[in-house]
Amino acid sequence: MITNQQQQTVDAAISSRRSIRAFLATPVERADIERILEVSARAPSGTNTQPWKVYVLTGASKARLSDAITAAYLDPAAAALHTEEYNYYPREWTSPYIDRRRKVGWDLYALLGLTRDDKAGMAAQHARNYRFFDAPVGLIFTIDRVLEQGSWLDYGMFLENIMVAARGRGLDTCPQAAFTQFHKIISEQLALPPGEMVVCGMALGHADPAKIENSLVTAREHVSGFVQFLE
Repeated sequence: MITNQQQQTVDAAISSRRSIRAFLATPVERADIERILEVSARAPSGTNTQPWKVYVLTGASKARLSDAITAAYLDPAAAALHTEEYNYYPREWTSPYIDRRRKVGWDLYALLGLTRDDKAGMAAQHARNYRFFDAPVGLIFTIDRVLEQGSWLDYGMFLENIMVAARGRGLDTCPQAAFTQFHKIISEQLALPPGEMVVCGMALGHADPAKIENSLVTAREHVSGFVQFLE
């Protein structure tokens, strides 16, 4: 039986999860990373297919990948050669999704003192994605190309488990779709088999409480706005 205290602990881990964009250099023990991934693998998957594959990067391996992608991103000619393998965002934005997207973007830039005209500043901030926002651990997730949409749904539950399990240990994360544009560089750097597709990246570590960007708390729609109770 789940006690009230256990319920509150789980709720706190879920509700305190945020996308952290500045991390401390404090290392994360390998045993903690392994346990987070172990418990997260209890995520449900259709007929127990378990579609997730994870590459854990620290130290030199993380630096090499970050350097390679950052160099490509900051070179317009090189960046133009890299495109996503799948559409994460809609091909055509409509309300309310475009409104939410704009709000979170401008809320973040406002905290950082970036204006609409500061293209260089916004590009520099986006480039921080490729250094995992200075987190000591970078995760790259891949999936076998033979798997279909249902397995991607399963994958989302696995990713959420990682973020919640991290919070349960006082750690923070930032899931990062930004890496998908540079899947060719990732494949080369990590020697991925041809049958694997990059799903996303994720930063893992301890949030830097002194950084203003980590004060951002995104709004959420009230339950009444997206739920219908039918009797």
